[in-house]
Amino acid sequence: MALRNYEIVMVFSLANGEDAVEALKVKFTDLISKNGTLGEVETWGKRRLAYPINYENEGYYMVINFSCEEDFPAELDRVINITDGVLRSLIVAKGE
Repeated sequence: MALRNYEIVMVFSLANGEDAVEALKVKFTDLISKNGTLGEVETWGKRRLAYPINYENEGYYMVINFSCEEDFPAELDRVINITDGVLRSLIVAKGE
């Protein structure tokens, strides 16, 4: 099966502290590297949200580029949705 390139943007909650954010960063980079090839990882850090999400005005932004098989992004999205501390995420397939 051919590998495709993807980009994911995640916004983590700061309500549980910096240690929780670090744990989430490690969790998702490890999960991606086990199921594909981890590319560039950008941490944008703490930024103000455009609108409040769950009564929070700030979030921790992270962007990850990776390559994997076509079925993994659905599983990654499922894991993100059941993980506490993730405010928003978006997975996009990048062009060749």
